[in-house]
Amino acid sequence: METVAPGPGARWAERLWLTVPKRAWRPRTPVAVPAGEPFTVAVRASTVHGRVWGEGPTVYLVHGWGGVAEQLDAFVEPLVAAGHRVVSFDVPGHGTSAQSMAGPGRSTLPEFMESLQAAVDRYGEPHAVIAHSFGAAAVVLAVLDGLPAGRVAVIAPMSDPIGFSYTFAKTAGFGERIRTRFLELVEQRVGMPMDRFDIPQRMRTVDPATLPPLLIVHDLGDREVPAASGEHLKAMWPGAVLDPWTSLGHFRILIDPDVVRTVVTFSAVPRTLPVP
Repeated sequence: METVAPGPGARWAERLWLTVPKRAWRPRTPVAVPAGEPFTVAVRASTVHGRVWGEGPTVYLVHGWGGVAEQLDAFVEPLVAAGHRVVSFDVPGHGTSAQSMAGPGRSTLPEFMESLQAAVDRYGEPHAVIAHSFGAAAVVLAVLDGLPAGRVAVIAPMSDPIGFSYTFAKTAGFGERIRTRFLELVEQRVGMPMDRFDIPQRMRTVDPATLPPLLIVHDLGDREVPAASGEHLKAMWPGAVLDPWTSLGHFRILIDPDVVRTVVTFSAVPRTLPVP
C-alpha cells in the first residue's frame, strides 16, 4: 500500500488511528464512590455523560484513550473531603457517552478537549485538572488554548500526539506517504490543522508565565506510554515536577493509594500557596 496504493492505505490508517479499544481497563476491585449527580453536555453532535460530586473549587478528571471516567474514581472522595467539587465524564465514543463524530467505535483528540471545555462552561473555572495518558495531552493542549486551570496533574501523559504517528506507522508497517496522507484525512475530519495538536512546537512559543504548576506522575516501566514521554513533557514545561514510580504500570497507578495521595495533595493546594 505504501508503494502502490497510499490513498487507500491512508484511509485504512485513519480508521485504525481513530478506533477506540473495545474494552476499557477497570480495577479488579471497583473503587466505591457515591453515585454523584449525573449531567450531560453537548459536544459537536455527541452527548457527553458525566457525574459531579461535592462543593467548592472545581477539580476536573479526564480519562485517557479507550478509558472511562470511573478509572479515576479513586480521586473522587479524597478531593471531596478536601473541600472540592469533582467533575468527571466520558468523552464521545467512550463509556456511556454518545457516538463520536468519527463514527461508531471511534473518537478524536478535539472531542477530548471540547468535552473538558463543555464541562468547564457548565461548572466553572478549574481549580485543578487531573488527567491520564491521552487525556493528559488533551488537557495540555486545552491549557495552551487558554484554559485557565489553576494547576494540572498528569498521570502517564502522552506528550506528543503528532509525534506518536511515527511510532504508529512503524508498528503498523507503513511509511511516510501513508503517514502524511492519513494525518491530512484526520485534519479534514476534525476541521483543524494538525499543527494545533503539536505540543512540542507549541511549547516553544508559549509564555512560561501563562502556564499553571504541573505535576507529572509516571511509572518507569509503563509499557503503554513510556516514561520518556513524561520526561519529555517535564523538559518542555518550565517548573514542572516529575514524580517517578515503579511496579505500577499504566493503569494500576490510578488506584495506588500513595499516588492518589500525592496527586490529591498537589491538586487541592490553594492557589495562593507556592507549589510544593
